[in-house]
Amino acid sequence: MKIGELAVQTGVSVRSLRYYESQGLITPIRQANGYRTYSPLAVETVETIKLYLNLGLSTEQIAGFLHCVLKNKEAFCAEVMPLYQTKLADIEKQLLQLNQIKLNLEQRMAAILHEQEQSDSGQEVDTRLSPKCACP
Repeated sequence: MKIGELAVQTGVSVRSLRYYESQGLITPIRQANGYRTYSPLAVETVETIKLYLNLGLSTEQIAGFLHCVLKNKEAFCAEVMPLYQTKLADIEKQLLQLNQIKLNLEQRMAAILHEQEQSDSGQEVDTRLSPKCACP
Protein backbone atom coordinates (compact mmCIF):
# COMPACT_ATOMS: atom_id res chain seq x y z
CA MET A 1 0.00 0.00 0.00
CA LYS A 2 1.13 3.56 -0.65
CA ILE A 3 1.71 6.19 2.00
CA GLY A 4 -1.61 7.93 1.30
CA GLU A 5 -3.51 4.68 1.82
CA LEU A 6 -1.66 4.04 5.08
CA ALA A 7 -2.52 7.56 6.20
CA VAL A 8 -6.22 7.01 5.49
CA GLN A 9 -6.33 3.60 7.19
CA THR A 10 -4.60 4.82 10.35
CA GLY A 11 -5.82 8.41 10.58
CA VAL A 12 -2.22 9.64 10.67
CA SER A 13 -1.04 12.36 8.32
CA VAL A 14 1.39 11.61 5.52
CA ARG A 15 3.77 14.09 7.15
CA SER A 16 3.67 12.13 10.42
CA LEU A 17 4.29 8.87 8.57
CA ARG A 18 7.34 10.40 6.93
CA TYR A 19 8.50 11.54 10.36
CA TYR A 20 8.00 8.03 11.79
CA GLU A 21 10.11 6.75 8.91
CA SER A 22 12.87 9.28 9.64
CA GLN A 23 12.83 8.11 13.28
CA GLY A 24 13.18 4.46 12.23
CA LEU A 25 9.72 3.50 13.50
CA ILE A 26 8.39 2.33 10.14
CA THR A 27 10.31 1.15 7.11
CA PRO A 28 8.74 1.23 3.67
CA ILE A 29 10.01 -0.47 0.58
CA ARG A 30 11.04 2.05 -2.06
CA GLN A 31 9.84 1.43 -5.58
CA ALA A 32 12.00 2.32 -8.59
CA ASN A 33 10.06 5.58 -8.95
CA GLY A 34 10.81 6.51 -5.31
CA TYR A 35 7.31 5.84 -4.01
CA ARG A 36 6.97 4.26 -0.61
CA THR A 37 5.18 0.91 -0.38
CA TYR A 38 4.08 -0.44 2.99
CA SER A 39 3.16 -3.95 4.00
CA PRO A 40 -0.24 -4.59 5.61
CA LEU A 41 1.62 -4.94 8.95
CA ALA A 42 2.44 -1.22 8.78
CA VAL A 43 -1.14 -0.47 9.90
CA GLU A 44 -0.58 -2.40 13.15
CA THR A 45 2.78 -0.70 13.61
CA VAL A 46 1.31 2.79 13.20
CA GLU A 47 -1.59 1.95 15.53
CA THR A 48 0.96 0.79 18.12
CA ILE A 49 2.96 4.01 17.68
CA LYS A 50 -0.24 6.02 18.20
CA LEU A 51 -0.96 4.10 21.41
CA TYR A 52 2.43 4.95 22.86
CA LEU A 53 2.28 8.56 21.71
CA ASN A 54 -1.07 8.84 23.52
CA LEU A 55 0.69 7.60 26.68
CA GLY A 56 2.97 10.62 26.37
CA LEU A 57 6.05 8.82 25.16
CA SER A 58 8.34 10.36 22.57
CA THR A 59 9.14 8.73 19.24
CA GLU A 60 12.72 8.31 20.50
CA GLN A 61 11.47 6.37 23.52
CA ILE A 62 9.11 4.32 21.36
CA ALA A 63 11.94 3.43 18.99
CA GLY A 64 13.76 1.82 21.91
CA PHE A 65 11.14 -0.91 22.37
CA LEU A 66 8.78 -0.89 19.38
CA HIS A 67 10.41 -3.87 17.71
CA CYS A 68 10.03 -5.88 20.93
CA VAL A 69 6.35 -5.09 21.50
CA LEU A 70 5.47 -5.83 17.91
CA LYS A 71 6.91 -9.34 18.29
CA ASN A 72 6.06 -10.06 21.95
CA LYS A 73 3.59 -9.07 24.61
CA GLU A 74 4.45 -5.81 26.30
CA ALA A 75 5.06 -7.68 29.58
CA PHE A 76 8.02 -9.47 28.00
CA CYS A 77 9.78 -6.27 26.91
CA ALA A 78 12.12 -5.18 29.69
CA GLU A 79 12.44 -1.65 28.30
CA VAL A 80 8.77 -0.76 28.78
CA MET A 81 8.24 -0.75 32.56
CA PRO A 82 11.13 1.63 33.41
CA LEU A 83 9.83 4.07 30.79
CA TYR A 84 6.33 3.88 32.23
CA GLN A 85 7.66 4.47 35.74
CA THR A 86 9.71 7.48 34.64
CA LYS A 87 6.79 8.91 32.68
CA LEU A 88 4.43 8.48 35.61
CA ALA A 89 6.90 10.20 37.96
CA ASP A 90 7.20 13.10 35.48
CA ILE A 91 3.42 13.42 35.29
CA GLU A 92 3.09 13.40 39.08
CA LYS A 93 5.70 16.18 39.30
CA GLN A 94 3.84 18.21 36.65
CA LEU A 95 0.56 17.71 38.53
CA LEU A 96 2.12 19.08 41.72
CA GLN A 97 3.42 22.10 39.80
CA LEU A 98 0.05 22.67 38.13
CA ASN A 99 -1.77 22.40 41.45
CA GLN A 100 0.58 25.02 42.93
CA ILE A 101 -0.06 27.32 39.97
CA LYS A 102 -3.82 26.76 40.39
CA LEU A 103 -3.58 27.66 44.09
CA ASN A 104 -1.56 30.79 43.26
CA LEU A 105 -4.16 31.88 40.69
CA GLU A 106 -7.03 31.26 43.10
CA GLN A 107 -5.25 33.34 45.75
CA ARG A 108 -4.63 36.21 43.32
CA MET A 109 -8.25 36.12 42.15
CA ALA A 110 -9.48 36.16 45.76
CA ALA A 111 -7.20 39.13 46.51
CA ILE A 112 -8.51 41.02 43.48
CA LEU A 113 -12.14 40.30 44.40
CA HIS A 114 -11.43 41.44 47.96
CA GLU A 115 -9.89 44.68 46.68
CA GLN A 116 -12.90 45.26 44.40
CA GLU A 117 -15.31 44.69 47.30
CA GLN A 118 -13.38 47.15 49.47
CA SER A 119 -13.34 49.68 46.65
CA ASP A 120 -17.08 49.27 46.08
CA SER A 121 -17.76 49.83 49.77
CA GLY A 122 -15.71 53.03 49.79
CA GLN A 123 -12.85 51.70 51.86
CA GLU A 124 -9.31 52.69 51.01
CA VAL A 125 -7.61 50.04 48.93
CA ASP A 126 -3.93 49.13 48.95
CA THR A 127 -3.27 48.59 45.23
CA ARG A 128 0.18 47.05 45.69
CA LEU A 129 0.54 43.36 45.04
CA SER A 130 0.29 41.43 48.25
CA PRO A 131 2.88 38.68 48.76
CA LYS A 132 0.21 36.00 49.19
CA CYS A 133 1.48 33.99 46.26
CA ALA A 134 3.23 30.82 47.39
CA CYS A 135 5.33 30.67 44.26
CA PRO A 136 7.81 27.80 43.95
